[in-house]
Amino acid sequence: MKKVIVNMLSKADTVAGQGVGSAYIEQVNLVKTSDKLKILVNEKTKADIIHSHTIEPHNYFAMKRNKKGVNVSYVHFLPNTLDGSIKLPKFAFNIFKKYVIKFYKSCDYLVVVNPSFIKDLVAYGMDPNKIYYIPNYVSKEKFYKYEDKKRIKLREEYNINKSDFVVLSVGQVQTRKGVKDFIECAKKCPDLTFIWAGGFSFGKITDGYDELQKIMNNPPANVKFLGIIPREKMNDLYNICDVLFVPSYNELFPMTILEAINLDLPLLLRDLDLYEDILFDKYLKAKNNLEFASLLQQLATDKKLYKKISSYSTDLANFYSKEHVLEMWEDFYLKIAKKNEED
Repeated sequence: MKKVIVNMLSKADTVAGQGVGSAYIEQVNLVKTSDKLKILVNEKTKADIIHSHTIEPHNYFAMKRNKKGVNVSYVHFLPNTLDGSIKLPKFAFNIFKKYVIKFYKSCDYLVVVNPSFIKDLVAYGMDPNKIYYIPNYVSKEKFYKYEDKKRIKLREEYNINKSDFVVLSVGQVQTRKGVKDFIECAKKCPDLTFIWAGGFSFGKITDGYDELQKIMNNPPANVKFLGIIPREKMNDLYNICDVLFVPSYNELFPMTILEAINLDLPLLLRDLDLYEDILFDKYLKAKNNLEFASLLQQLATDKKLYKKISSYSTDLANFYSKEHVLEMWEDFYLKIAKKNEED
């Protein structure tokens, strides 16, 4: 059987500490295991499919030149999800948003990591028949639970007591990520330890940079800002923590969720509609900081509740298995390549 050639275009892994880079690495490594596909990365040779993971002009023009092949783009963000992420002059921001839509419209197919965003793309004028949902994926070989002895030793390295209940948040330090809410919850739970892994991936153009920098420079006593952590070190952090807390106001499908559920860590997320179609109510949710703080205290003290929510994460990890997601990618690539040949 002839393999379908897919050329992956991306520079997502050149900026540290962002989920798009992690998603790109995981997806490419996953589809490389397929015996039905031949995967190229940033090559200039002909391919059946060009799959753009990021929206650089270089990728835009590469797809424009690919007149005989199929052009696919991942949708990791929408124009409205950029609000609260980066701070640019209004005119420049508006131009960038228009470019994002133009990029997506230039593609033959779009892949979303969350089905709830299909309607948003349709509202921007995209053809719903050319939008596919395929979830993100995280390898269980890279993210897994260590034995207790190793976890205790890691806690010592981070100056965390064996008995501490540790709350982890992961992501770029941005306004929309809920950093200020994270701090307020820490103040309401002084007996718990809070860790934020992530930093200013885009420097001073990050929305709210000055205010957030002050917070990072002078956090409450029970808060640790670790800065950008190399992805190969992230499994260590999941292993020293007890719960993943995601106070973010806007997401698509955070990679950190997929990483955490591989270790059966309970999830505490903001009550957002976007999680309903991908997490199937297998998590704790709250609308404000009082509710967040209350649920964190319950998880720290109620062993039965902790075990129950932990089992939810186990269920999710089984659903987002390697075999399931790989099959979705194979079906998608083979289908669009065959249709292109017939046309």
